Amino acid sequence: MDITNRRLKESAREYAFRIIKKNIISLNLKPGSLVSENELSIKLGLSRTPVREALIELSKSKVVEIYPQKGIYITLIDAKLVEEDWFLRLVLETAIVKIACEVATEEDLVSLEANLQLQDFYLKNASPNNLLKLDDDFHGILFSISNKERIHSMMNSMTIHFDRLRSLSLTTIKDIKIVSDHQLILDAIKSKDKVAGEEIMTKHLTRYRIDNEQLRAKYPDYYKYK
Repeated sequence: MDITNRRLKESAREYAFRIIKKNIISLNLKPGSLVSENELSIKLGLSRTPVREALIELSKSKVVEIYPQKGIYITLIDAKLVEEDWFLRLVLETAIVKIACEVATEEDLVSLEANLQLQDFYLKNASPNNLLKLDDDFHGILFSISNKERIHSMMNSMTIHFDRLRSLSLTTIKDIKIVSDHQLILDAIKSKDKVAGEEIMTKHLTRYRIDNEQLRAKYPDYYKYK
């Protein structure tokens, strides 16, 4: 597991939730794997209560399944839930990029450009976790430009199934288009071209369907088939 330090004023339950969720998305906790509440508590340096509470909360998002007397499992990748997450992101982010095309300032463009340069660096230096974070940050900047940070936070809390697929794609697919897509999105914003921005964002978010076929073939045990 990838375990980082507890944030200032972060409760034990919040910390457990954040770290477990991050490791589910990064697939350090693999789909279908059995997890131990006690082992997680030891690794996180917490009592079992906040860990249990975090797992119960994650079960509401259907990424954890809790079976009394049997164990706790990380759920398999469910295509229906991934599609639902994708739909939410598509609706919100195509709208957001059009707003960004209208209102982005020079300072906003500098922030996006700086993020993009780091993405290119981590793509060339094979760091999927850093690239995933910068991808999230790039989209987060678009929401910030559009003054919709609260909606971005809400979206992130609801798209964990899609995020798992994104993470798996970044570690598996060789011909990643993430940086080139983001560059085209930035170009559209610079040109204030809402039509191009929407088209590129749609193409960018829909790439997962192509990647998914390769991922399903390589990791059949990660997927739910019923």
